[in-house]
Amino acid sequence: MAKFTVNGREYTVEVDPQMPMLWVLRDVLDITGPKFGCGKGQCWGCTVLLDGKARPSCTLKAKDAEGAAVTTIEGIAEDHPVKRAWVAEQVPQCGYCQPGQILQAVALLAENPEPDDAAVAKAMQKNLCRCGTYTRIAAAVRRAAKEMAGKGATPEVSLPGDGEAPAPVFSPNPFVRVAADGTVTVLVKHLEAGQGAYTGLATLVAEEMDAAWEQMRAEGAPADERLYNNLFFGPMQGTGGSTAIANSFEQYRTAGAEARALLVAAAAEEWDVPAAEIDVAKGVVRHGPSGREAGFGGLAAKAEALREEKGARNGRDIPLKNPADFGLIGRQDERLDIPAKVAGRARFAMDVRLPGMLTAVVARPPRFGGRVKSFDPAEALDTPGVREVVEIPQGVAVVAENTWAALRGREALSIEWDDAGAESRGSEELFAEYREAVSGEGLLARRDGDAAKALAQAAKTVEAVFEFPYLAHAPLEPLNCVARMTDEGRLEIFAGDQFQTVDQQNAANAAGLDRRQVDIRTVFAGGSFGRRANPPSDYVSEAAQVLRALKEPAPVHLVWSREDDIRGGRYRPLYVHSIRAGLDAEGRLTAWEQHIAGQSLTLYTPFEAMAVKDGIDMTTVEGAADLPYAVPGLTVAQHTMETGVTTLWWRSVGHSHSAFAVEVVMDELARAAGRDPLEFRRDLLAGHPRHLGVLELAADKAGWGSPLPEGHARGLAVHESFGSFVAHVAEIAPAEDGGFSVERVVCAVDCGRVVNPAVVRAQMEGGITFGLSAAWEEGVTLEEGRVKESNFHDYKVLRFARRPKRIEVHVVESSEPPTGVGEPGVPPIAPAVANALFAATGRRIRRLPWGAGAKQG
Repeated sequence: MAKFTVNGREYTVEVDPQMPMLWVLRDVLDITGPKFGCGKGQCWGCTVLLDGKARPSCTLKAKDAEGAAVTTIEGIAEDHPVKRAWVAEQVPQCGYCQPGQILQAVALLAENPEPDDAAVAKAMQKNLCRCGTYTRIAAAVRRAAKEMAGKGATPEVSLPGDGEAPAPVFSPNPFVRVAADGTVTVLVKHLEAGQGAYTGLATLVAEEMDAAWEQMRAEGAPADERLYNNLFFGPMQGTGGSTAIANSFEQYRTAGAEARALLVAAAAEEWDVPAAEIDVAKGVVRHGPSGREAGFGGLAAKAEALREEKGARNGRDIPLKNPADFGLIGRQDERLDIPAKVAGRARFAMDVRLPGMLTAVVARPPRFGGRVKSFDPAEALDTPGVREVVEIPQGVAVVAENTWAALRGREALSIEWDDAGAESRGSEELFAEYREAVSGEGLLARRDGDAAKALAQAAKTVEAVFEFPYLAHAPLEPLNCVARMTDEGRLEIFAGDQFQTVDQQNAANAAGLDRRQVDIRTVFAGGSFGRRANPPSDYVSEAAQVLRALKEPAPVHLVWSREDDIRGGRYRPLYVHSIRAGLDAEGRLTAWEQHIAGQSLTLYTPFEAMAVKDGIDMTTVEGAADLPYAVPGLTVAQHTMETGVTTLWWRSVGHSHSAFAVEVVMDELARAAGRDPLEFRRDLLAGHPRHLGVLELAADKAGWGSPLPEGHARGLAVHESFGSFVAHVAEIAPAEDGGFSVERVVCAVDCGRVVNPAVVRAQMEGGITFGLSAAWEEGVTLEEGRVKESNFHDYKVLRFARRPKRIEVHVVESSEPPTGVGEPGVPPIAPAVANALFAATGRRIRRLPWGAGAKQG
């Protein structure tokens, strides 16, 4: 028996001395604050304090924790200055890494109460954040240090609670529930993966209800496309394309207005007064002439009776507010989900616990397209804790009493793989084939004028070939879900689910059920960046397959390891771009010919009809085929390549590569024309005022053209994606290692009418960091069909020390309909930095990631 002291409480349990404390805490003691992210001490999402010192619990053995005091996020007081600072700075996005970040900061400040920037960077460097909250983390650490030193106080922040919502009394429509205590719960049809969907849609409802923000709650809606379809996707419930606010703006406002109208009608009938004399403000319904008033909760039962008696009103008959009267839209900056994420109470799929639940991990082929030829389960079954070994279409699953036992059992499996139909090429072979492809004709995606003739007549030409690797999404919460069969014969799935309708159907197919027999409970997701929105529903289908194959029925938690994630495919495709552009004698752009080679993301998927037209996959050519620059002779061609590697949309999809190629060549053309890059673009964007607006704003705020310190340089880029317009100006400086640092990024964004300004700023900050991470070091490398990378030690993502030192976000005021913010910050950052690097060194970058080869000196 082992004895542990965790958060001041003593536990005596029987565990293997070698078992990592991560799994002792999570699977034995049911303390879920420490998060599984890598299992190798690479991400520190599982940080705990061991006698006050920060340690990754995934590499801390149980025997080494005996006799020591272990502290998890649950053991840090709610009013601790670090937690208060995290809320005040609105740090979390997906929130999965934040318990580890907070504990690292607590340990730092306990040892060094007044750390300088270097000390903060050294401590926080260990902890990864894929959402890119590093600049806010730095601000929160500084704030907490000041409060602890008595040099400043963090203001009290009044936020909604994060407990379970009380039972509803009044349900005016599928989106709003009102409880007897006045709590308003908004059922959000979109996944909350850090992008702020819960807060945004709750803001829309609260605005039209005239509710107080403190009474608002949000939770995931059930999976039912008849009620909760994405209005931009057709008859399907799902999240993607930065559409959560854009497709829900009118819908959720109308839901709030319906609720308000029924509450007012209830008050009018209860008080026997005209409804026109009733006003609502901050959750209180008032009749001015009589002085009567009631909260939403006091009128909820009456309002529900009216709804049942008269039926739901047609929301289109209820007037919505004039934007001039908005009190929350455009102003509400406090996220609903942050208190739970700071406290460690937010429930992710990794945290779901059901009675009798087993954990399953799957051994998959090491090459894409490989299959199981034979396997011997004997040694795996001899592993303590392993219950069953079953074959499923994707490989061989080991099912065990806990995650550690399942992982050990998988290591003990003996499998012979059949690679006869598997991919065998390496990345360099694919790049060579793609380069050859872009020298051919291709399939025309756009043609204006005669590009070939214009090129032949050009006074100057610029030619460039760009190469982009496969990219993993690498959300910090690995793919996982919990599945169980209910007593009624229904399949119930708990997941950070991004494509509910697709996953329902695929899970039903795997389980031998009808889609209407599958219930999906959508919980928080620890990031996604597109990975949880995959048409085959790989991890969800695996869970259903394992559940069906078990000899002894039990709920199953299907878990991917970090190695499974990095090597498991569904990557952003590998691409090659070839661009030839021409200038006339006066330096005007007259010709543009662009060829793009890559795999199609939507062929052979349910999205083919929507995304592929006349053979052109919009996800391949977006950002190029819709080039905004005025060019008389323009050709964009697509070359669809075939490989065995599975691919998927990745944050900003086609824009993630097209923006780099376009904006680097635009910068190169400006230099060839002897013109300033800003002035050159300005002339070419005369017909695109929103592009120009963000470009001018970013340049002005960055001081474009003003002197810089020696060695510093600026670069800029502008790009439209998902209906939003973003410009970045990046400033770089020499670094001590001979490379460079990103000192400052100035961002201007026009995303139409803004619902939550702080969410927009946070998404731009996160997108900048995410895009910079991919450009700097990320890349999946194939060697003879096998993926070389496996975890965060070799699939390197951007850490704290390489974050931009300053990010400034300027949001354009607009009355246009709201558009996306989760992805548009990503595309322009890499070309802006690459253009700054050219300004400093005279060298152009043609292949990403630029890695250590991008030297300033």
